[in-house]
Amino acid sequence: MIPRTPAVVRAHQLASLLARFVPVRAIPALGWLVGAVLGLRRDDARTIIERNQERILGYRPTAGARRRYVRRTYASYARYYIESFKLPSLGFDAVTTDFTVEGFEHIHDAIERHAGPILAMPHLGGWEWAGFWLALVPKLSVSAVAEPLEPPELAAWFTELRSRLGMEVILLGPDAGAAVNRSIRANHVTCLLSDRLVGGAGVEVDFFGERTMLPAGPVTLALRTGAPLLPTAVYFDGTGHHSVVRPPLLLEREGRMRDDVTRGTQLLARELEVLIRAAPEQWHLLQPNWPSDHVALGRPVPVPAAGRSTGGD
Repeated sequence: MIPRTPAVVRAHQLASLLARFVPVRAIPALGWLVGAVLGLRRDDARTIIERNQERILGYRPTAGARRRYVRRTYASYARYYIESFKLPSLGFDAVTTDFTVEGFEHIHDAIERHAGPILAMPHLGGWEWAGFWLALVPKLSVSAVAEPLEPPELAAWFTELRSRLGMEVILLGPDAGAAVNRSIRANHVTCLLSDRLVGGAGVEVDFFGERTMLPAGPVTLALRTGAPLLPTAVYFDGTGHHSVVRPPLLLEREGRMRDDVTRGTQLLARELEVLIRAAPEQWHLLQPNWPSDHVALGRPVPVPAAGRSTGGD
């Protein structure tokens, strides 16, 4: 008997098919339409969006400002998905039109020194576009670390999608560290989403004025391999995109690896704050990311968020 494809996978397949017929310049408007609809919902994701807005601003905005922020965040998130579905059908001209890069010299310099750089990115704007642009335009080898999804068929579908964009996909798991090390040694550009701990070792840091856990992996890998760690974001900019690559973090071995990773991850948290504050409504972090988020949603605080672990001694 042939296994039945899960409904969520069929929905993604259909969306990917329909996205081929959406003109690139119409995607922002379609995203706004979807965002207006999703913005009417009252659910946990909306609560998290509002809490993130308050963290970034440092105060609780008016009800009207919260509603506008929620709509814009959902619109940005919808645009991200529509573009991701559309990307495999695009060619060189479509990808490069209205795409600007600030700080690409940091990537270029690392590749020239055969020190494959690590791009530490927040869940912001069109981060999938960055990998496709790097593979298609300067023709660099790109590896992307991705969170395993459920059901497994959906994870396989997204892996195949990103592979068609020219990226080698590394799924988080026991073998991810070794795979990323191989990627760096092969002089790939390695993309790591770094603003949320989804598994593995974490580091407790101050992030937007509140203590939480961020992944230890980016700084640990940079310290162990010597690869430059470049805080990076890709913003939606009108109908196009603007990428910002920040200078490499100044990471040094000063004592125990545990302490060096903690210190470096706090530096990375500050850089991520800078990138996110530039366009906070494009931050697609809709899951609880601080212990207080879980409390606000009436959930128990997970062990990784309540405790502390780092990447070794």
